Amino acid sequence: MSNSSIIIETRRLTKVFGNDRKDGGNAVHALRGIDLTVAAGEFVALVGPSGSGKSTLMAILGCLDSPTGGTYSLAGRRVDDLSGGELARVRNEKVGFIFQSYNLLPRASVRRNVELPMLYAGLGRRERRRRASELLEQVGIAEKADALPAQLSGGQRQRVAVARALANGPALLLADEPTGALDSHTGQEVLALFGELHARGNTVLLVTHDPSVASLAERRVEIRDGLIHPAGDARDGQATVGSVGSPLGETDVTLRREEAAA
Repeated sequence: MSNSSIIIETRRLTKVFGNDRKDGGNAVHALRGIDLTVAAGEFVALVGPSGSGKSTLMAILGCLDSPTGGTYSLAGRRVDDLSGGELARVRNEKVGFIFQSYNLLPRASVRRNVELPMLYAGLGRRERRRRASELLEQVGIAEKADALPAQLSGGQRQRVAVARALANGPALLLADEPTGALDSHTGQEVLALFGELHARGNTVLLVTHDPSVASLAERRVEIRDGLIHPAGDARDGQATVGSVGSPLGETDVTLRREEAAA
């Protein structure tokens, strides 16, 4: 596998909260040496019980946090030792997030929510609007472009979140329990959308505790006690061993200022 085809590559990744010497041996070793490789175009489910370390790993893979030790390369770039500002830039350019709680700006329209990452990236207003309209069409809610999030169903809000995640053409789509707040029927619709995104060549990492959700991915990676379980990295049923920028309130003000000037 060439380096250009690898999106995620971690080696001996660790994360420790606290200090054993200062905290009387009570430091939390959340990650204990994670070796993980995800190729471009893969659909991977990261599974594990509460306290397993999967949320910590997700935060590091999404450039929301830095590891204590080990290395992490995202789309060929070492990111484990970047500063907070550098991580924020990489995060906006390379990672598209989809959260269980949607994380939409309540006072901004659907279109403006989708434009948000492009605003951070410095795209002009006309290009942002064109791209947002295209993405909303892609996820099937173009007719809701001028609506506010409160006027949408849960499934529609998650579709907006997916469109926003795709805004800057990220190398990685990172979904954290994306169906956790949805009923089963709507959840299946959203999961079908992830299947479509994967079929179009997107790299998707889906974090879940639900085996039925994980089963839809082409590969499942199980984490326990801060380690990838030896028999828990499975592809097509076969186990393998081994291997936000500005505060929301500030962003809301920026969006409303632009709307007033339009």
